[in-house]
Parts: sequence; structure tokens; C-alpha cells
Amino acid sequence: MAMESPHHDSQALAAELEQVRARFAAIVSNTPGLVYQFALHTDGQVSFPYLSEGCQALLGLTAAELHAHPQRFEALILPEDRPSYLEAMHTSARQLWSWNWEGRIWVDAWKDVKWINLRSTPHPLADGAVRWDGIMTNITDSKLEQQEVHHSRARLAELTAHTDRVKEQERTRIAREIHDELGGNLTAIKMAVAMLAARLDGAEPALREKTDYVDALVDRTIEAVHRISLDLRPALLDLGLVAALEWQVKEFDKQTGIATSFSANQRDIGLDNDQATALFRIAQEALTNIAKHANASKVTVKLARLRQHVSLKISDNGGGIRQADRAKPASFGLRGMAERARALGGTLTLSPASGGGTVVAIKIKRDSSQDSLPAPPPGATIAEDNISTMK
Repeated sequence: MAMESPHHDSQALAAELEQVRARFAAIVSNTPGLVYQFALHTDGQVSFPYLSEGCQALLGLTAAELHAHPQRFEALILPEDRPSYLEAMHTSARQLWSWNWEGRIWVDAWKDVKWINLRSTPHPLADGAVRWDGIMTNITDSKLEQQEVHHSRARLAELTAHTDRVKEQERTRIAREIHDELGGNLTAIKMAVAMLAARLDGAEPALREKTDYVDALVDRTIEAVHRISLDLRPALLDLGLVAALEWQVKEFDKQTGIATSFSANQRDIGLDNDQATALFRIAQEALTNIAKHANASKVTVKLARLRQHVSLKISDNGGGIRQADRAKPASFGLRGMAERARALGGTLTLSPASGGGTVVAIKIKRDSSQDSLPAPPPGATIAEDNISTMK
């Protein structure tokens, strides 16, 4: 049996190696961005053992330039983003975790700023150095889109907050006009009917019956005007959020028959009029949702002024809210509550109540510099076990 010569073996290995190199080059050339190897040496120096041809297109530097002066990459990073880049590098080197970082670089060749993302895997070397194999990509377009979405959401939140303020101002104006104009006119009509009834004493029973009917109709209309005025804007809001919520809870209990309790750890909650009104509207919407959907027999409303926040928790013992219900396109009640809370710079979360039901928790940051009240006594504040931040 003939043996193959060593020369033939070396030729076969060389051909196979060339095929592997060709495959690698084809993969790298079709990979968007820059494929690279980066090394951090024990003396703190860095190097780029390998850089693909995408180097110049991404960084404005040739591979040869970056090989010769690897520190130029760090110099490309904007000063405000450089600390996070170095922290991510050293954390990855120390803990041998994947290195995932994004930040901005200044590309002098185009006089422009780019957002880049680098993802790489660390490998410890025998001499104590660490080498990363990874890929670097241009994410400028996606970052600009994210920023535009963020700005659009911020503008939408401002518009929502402005719309809510205008709506509350209009409600206040209409409520006062209804109360003052219609209320005053109806009172005058009632007095006139009373005077007419007095003069008709002993007149025909049918005529007296008509005056009694008109008097009762005026009474019902006055009650309707009073109720509509309160629905538009409770006058108790002018006395503070605590007074308004006390009234709302009593009305809810009376109208629905659901046992509802209210407690507050302080009378002065420390919110301005717009904030107090918005929080009151959130509470109204939450109670409306409970009446419509929860099938609850008990509701608890707790308001607390904490050191840095105002916290409102509305709990019921009903059937709870399914995750699918929260995401319904027509779920405007929940969405409106969350938007109001966000417009106040706060958060709104929904969580299961112990024993069944739902807890609606709202936290609004307050300006504690306005006063220096002592901390509330133990047990007076609302527990925050179900409160979390919405992103």
C-alpha cells in the first residue's frame, strides 16, 4: 500500500486552509459593520490584532492607521460617552462578561457624529491580557429614530397635559356658570312660584295642583343643576384633595352600594391645584372602572404624603384585571389614567391584590423643598409593596 508523501499532505493542508480563509473573508465582507479583535494588555495598552475592511467606512480610519495607533479609537469617542465606554470595557475584562456598548463617535473624515454599537466576547490570554472578538455597527439611523419617537412622546405628553388643564378650566367655568346663572335663576323662579302659590290659597284645586307641580319640578331641576355642577368639578376640590376624595368616596358608596373606605395620613397633601385635580380624576376613573367591571363588594382608597412622593392606592376585592384586558385597543380608561400620571411626572401600576382583586397604585413626586414637615408617624403611610416604576 503506497504512503502519501509529506509534501502532498502539506499541499492538502494549505489548500484546505486557503478554503477556510476564503470562506471567512466572504463572511466578513458580507457582514455589515466592522469585524474586529481588540486586546487589553496588562500594562494598560490596547491593540487591534484584526480589523476587517469595514474599518474605514465605519470609523473614517484605515485598518493600517488603527493598527499603528490603536488609541485613536478611544479618541474618536465623544468625551461625554468615553467614561461609559471605559467602564464597560474594564467590567467585561474583570468579569469576562460580554461587552455590549453603544455611544457616539466623531468621524473627522465626514465632520459628523455617528452612533455605534459594539458587541464582543472576551477571552483571557496566557499572559494575563484579554482579547475580545466582536463586531461594531453603525446604529445612527435607529438612534435618531428612537430620539424622534422619544421627542414625539414627550410632545404628546405635553399636549395631553395641556389638553387636560384646558379641559379642567372649561369644566370649572361651566360648573360655575351653571351654579351661579342657572342656580340663581331657578332660585328666583322657586320664590316666584311660592309667592304665586300663597296668593292662590283657596283657589281651584287644579290650579293649586299645577303650582305644586311647578314647585316640585323646580326643586328637581335645582338638584340636577347641583349634581351636574359637582360632576363637572366638585367645589370641594377648592378645599383640597383630601376633602374632594372624601366626598367622592361617599358618593361612590351611596351610588353603587359597594362598601368603600378612605384614609389619608395628612390633610395637606402638598400638591398644587393642577396636580390635585389630575390625581382626583385618576381616582374617579379607577372607581368608575371598579363599578363597571370589578364585581367587587369592598373598595379601599388610601392617600399618603410621603417624604418625596404622594401615593394613592385604590384596592378592590373583585375579579381582577386580566393581562389581555390591559392591552385591549379600546382600553381608554386605563390608558388615560396612565397618561395623566405620566403627565404629572409620576407612575401608575396595576397589580393583584392579596386575596383577589386589583390594586391601582399611583406615585407622584412632590417638591419637598417647599416645607420641612416631619416624617409621618409609623403605620400612617401607605405600604409600597405593590408599587413599581413604568418605563
